[in-house]
Amino acid sequence: MKFKRVFLIVLDSLGIGNAKDAALFGDSGADTWGHISEKMESFRIPNLQKLGIGNFKKLKGVAPVEAPEGKFFRLNEASSGKDTMTGHWEMMGIKTEVPFVTFTDTGFPKELIEELEKRTGRKVIGNKSASGTEILDELGEEQWRTGDMIVYTSADSVLQIAAPEDEKIFGLEELYRCCEIAREICMKPEWKVGRIIARPYVGTKKGEFKRTSNRHDLAVKPPRDTVLNALEKAGYSVISIGKIADIFVNEGITEAEHSNSSVHGMEQCIAVAKEKDFTGLCFVNLVDFDAIYGHRRDPVGYGEEIQRFDEKLGELLSVLKDDDLLLLTADHGNDPTYSGTDHTREQVPLLVYYKGIQGGEGAEQDSFAVLGASIAENFSVKMPEGLIGKSILAELTR
Repeated sequence: MKFKRVFLIVLDSLGIGNAKDAALFGDSGADTWGHISEKMESFRIPNLQKLGIGNFKKLKGVAPVEAPEGKFFRLNEASSGKDTMTGHWEMMGIKTEVPFVTFTDTGFPKELIEELEKRTGRKVIGNKSASGTEILDELGEEQWRTGDMIVYTSADSVLQIAAPEDEKIFGLEELYRCCEIAREICMKPEWKVGRIIARPYVGTKKGEFKRTSNRHDLAVKPPRDTVLNALEKAGYSVISIGKIADIFVNEGITEAEHSNSSVHGMEQCIAVAKEKDFTGLCFVNLVDFDAIYGHRRDPVGYGEEIQRFDEKLGELLSVLKDDDLLLLTADHGNDPTYSGTDHTREQVPLLVYYKGIQGGEGAEQDSFAVLGASIAENFSVKMPEGLIGKSILAELTR
């Protein structure tokens, strides 16, 4: 074991363009990082720069440094898909051959909605693809009058239910109950969406509605054990920060912390690095890049969030120990200048840092699964049956 603690941080949706198969997904020309950087008048990310983000070949908008302090790789996704679950699962060894079902163009089938209404006792309104903020402005006041349930989807494989936290109208407990029922219903193969998402909000009228941090994701259970299960079974810690525990349905997780924002998630990660003497993995998802800025097509807001992350990254780097390994990556792209509001099929970065690393660009990789395989090798843990992934630990440490 070379590293006692591994910190794997996912900057949700921070693609770096140039996916080899982007055309198959309708995403030719998508470049999350490049198009964000073009929109920023001043892009201040000194910590990412010193790790080598600007030294990637063909990466736009950020100057390289003479001697990068990290190693950096381009990762290609092997799975068929470009969603959160597919990307995270692949990191931990699962290749998804058949993408999850989406209902972007049609809304959910009449039979599904009727069963959801019958079992929850609430009428459904919405049932279409929509932005989470726009559908609240459209239907929130009606929901306050009627107590009906706002159901909507997106370009992802998700069924989302929005409801006010006020218990006189709905409340969190009732919202979570309805989502549990939706999860059961949506296990049928023809309706099998990747995630059911509870979307609580506050406010009583258009223009004042605001979604809260009490979001809860109910994902499909991974089809087989992942590297996380192997680590847990071998007695190592697997600490989840953000929505990692939701994505893996708590499989292989030994401890979980909910995050209120991406900045909060980094603060939690820094606290773990400072205060917890563990052996294993701290796995972090920073969702705001995707949920607040990518899907809402806000490139400047996205760039400013990267700058806020960079500040916290500097704090994290300052408290890492000699036997810590830091891995920064993404799960897909979400180019905020691209048409529509969908994720985009892109390569993602892998930035690697530990004290004493010899910086520079590594070989392009054909799967996100190099992450899980490398972590497994570090802890001398056998990969579960049926997983993909080739370790690059030797390349990281030479």
